[in-house]
Amino acid sequence: MGGQMIRTLRPAKRLRGSIRLPGDKSISHRYGMLSAIAEGESVIRNYSTGADCSATLECMRRMGVKVEHDDVVRVQGVGFDGLRAPDGPLDAGNSGSTIRMLSGILAGQPFETEISGDESLAVRPMGRIITPLERMGAKVEARDGNFPPLKIRGGSLQAIEYAPPVASAQVKSATLFAGLFADGETIVRELLATRDHSEIALRDFGAEVSVNGVEVRLQGRQRLAGTTLRVPSDVSSAAFFIVAGLLLRGSEIEIVGVGLNPTRTALLDVLKGMGASIEVQPDDSPGGEPTGTIVVRGGEPIEGGEISGETTAGVIDEVPILAVLGARSRKGLRILDAAELRVKETDRIATVSDNLARMGVKVDQTSDSMTIHPADTLQPAGLDSFTDHRIAMAFSVAALAAEGECEMVGAEAASVSFPEFYDTIESLRS
Repeated sequence: MGGQMIRTLRPAKRLRGSIRLPGDKSISHRYGMLSAIAEGESVIRNYSTGADCSATLECMRRMGVKVEHDDVVRVQGVGFDGLRAPDGPLDAGNSGSTIRMLSGILAGQPFETEISGDESLAVRPMGRIITPLERMGAKVEARDGNFPPLKIRGGSLQAIEYAPPVASAQVKSATLFAGLFADGETIVRELLATRDHSEIALRDFGAEVSVNGVEVRLQGRQRLAGTTLRVPSDVSSAAFFIVAGLLLRGSEIEIVGVGLNPTRTALLDVLKGMGASIEVQPDDSPGGEPTGTIVVRGGEPIEGGEISGETTAGVIDEVPILAVLGARSRKGLRILDAAELRVKETDRIATVSDNLARMGVKVDQTSDSMTIHPADTLQPAGLDSFTDHRIAMAFSVAALAAEGECEMVGAEAASVSFPEFYDTIESLRS
């Protein structure tokens, strides 16, 4: 077990209360990066408390950006030409978002940078960002041409028109961030529209971004100006509490200040389609990222069903917790077109199936799908996070609905994205 923490997880009768969750990781990364290359000070409230987003800030510090991180994050932006070569390799930790999106900014620098991360990150594919960055004029070396560490020699970029072969907001973002440093207009045409946090963030910092369907256009060398921003709470983190509320009859949980960006709320549509009792109350949030309150009430088991195609892509990060809910639904849950799960922090088809089986749930899997059969109960079990934050949190929620105490090996993995996760669950016990 390599010294991993074992946490005892007690079942709960119901959960009740009002909570505000940490800032959205995806948005925090983007604000952290763009504030560093903007001119002047930026103040970022509710920045994600997770280790991934701290890794982004630390990478910016290593390139000479002054960053203060206490109750709020204050970044003294250095402008386009102010980053300095770090004194050694940059460490992205466990964060694919950091290494992929920051590579776009590194491609625009007139120095060589090496960026790597932990063992998990070392086996995640990077070819998808290397291709557009090299077409723009950067030189990128990778282990076996596809894996970290990356050595990036940048500067003198030319704008390109690029159609990514996979739908990926990180690829789009890396290309647009490199486009900030390029001569001419960078155009990205996606297979299908992915989350648009980068486009919104660029506008928040004063850039003009043109969006027409799946096409995004950005003129190079636009000045970014420091600003004050609040990061919405993470809808991906909210997913764990929504499902916890649905699993336990008599629960009522109010989650305030949640990001309701339409490119991220497919989860809510999926759950409502399965018969979940979820109420969404939008805030008045002009411009920027939309937010609101989500109220979830636990009642009868949901129907279950099937997720496929674009819907799977829209909820790919929430599949582990949806699989847990599927096990306690009337019809079970089929998740198709999910090959991307095989190359996340863990092989999530394998790790989800493993933990569900330990709890007495029958799961069929193929290379790109899972079928979770309905189970009358979730059995107490020894569970394993496999050092994956979403697996840790999904099966900690499953343990709340188990017939007895469970134990989780590597429960501390949750802190990668949500250090307060276990305290927040305890605060809702009634």
